[in-house]
Amino acid sequence: MKNRKCFFSTFILALFIVIFHIISKTNINFKFNDIGDFSTIFISIMIDAIPFVILGSFVSAIIQIYISEDNIKRIIPKNEILGYFEMALIGFIFPICECAIVPIGRRLIKKGLPVGLGVTFMLAVPIVNPIVILSTYYAFYDMHEMVLLRTVGGFCVAILIGVIIDKIQDKDKVILSNYMENDILCNCGCNNLSYGNESKIKLIINHTSREFLDITKYLIFGALISSGFQIITNHADFTSISNNKIMTILFMMFLGFSLSLCSEADAFVGKSLIYSNSLSGLAGFLILGPMLDLKNLITLYGSFRKNFVFKLSLVTISCVFLICLLFMICGF
Repeated sequence: MKNRKCFFSTFILALFIVIFHIISKTNINFKFNDIGDFSTIFISIMIDAIPFVILGSFVSAIIQIYISEDNIKRIIPKNEILGYFEMALIGFIFPICECAIVPIGRRLIKKGLPVGLGVTFMLAVPIVNPIVILSTYYAFYDMHEMVLLRTVGGFCVAILIGVIIDKIQDKDKVILSNYMENDILCNCGCNNLSYGNESKIKLIINHTSREFLDITKYLIFGALISSGFQIITNHADFTSISNNKIMTILFMMFLGFSLSLCSEADAFVGKSLIYSNSLSGLAGFLILGPMLDLKNLITLYGSFRKNFVFKLSLVTISCVFLICLLFMICGF
């Protein structure tokens, strides 16, 4: 746990160094009014996102308390091809949060779920679920094509990655042998299975509040970075990035990974970046973030073997980049 915190702190420090370096190279002159603009943008992002974070935290609590992995496993079809499609759509029934998806996916794989299906499950559920679709629709109320790009893109990429991983990964070398089932990998309580004799209502309230606080700290960080980015773009010349759609895709994928936003709220941050980025770039931000971000990468390394995590990360980044290139070719 101490190593994970050290890695996270080092990464955040490196991120700020990169940001300040960019600012110094662009010769930006800030004005006093920019403070007010920054506050307005930040508050608007938070106000729009918080209701969906609360809703997502509550639904996740209901699922965690009342739905077991065995319940999920019973509805998996025996046909492997149909299984990929069902795993990619199961989020409509179980809209599980990103924090919970890794330990749940690990337990399903340990209980006999094929690795490819488990990967598709972990990658698709945080994107292809009603809460995320609704929040994306609300954030991009005037650009409904963004909802389609994110949902369809996430669905297709999750299946593709699952199939590839199933072909290249040794099935017996996936899960860490010294992994503790009750190890708390995050603060939301999603993978704490020791409920004891507490009332379920109390458990739901506790789980919802803990997950809400855990998600909100990442949302605040992302909203701060996004607000600052908007102010910077008002003064700086980013034509070298914004005029190059491939660079835009890569840059937005980097933001999606580094900000570690909740998928129920990242659309509102993405919306604030729309004026300086293409839809294909935004798709990279909204698809990669829920599938592979900094906090999930740390959780993956605590749950699976390094070789598996490396392959999964490489394949995920490559497939998301390719689907965004396809969107770019199609004119988005």
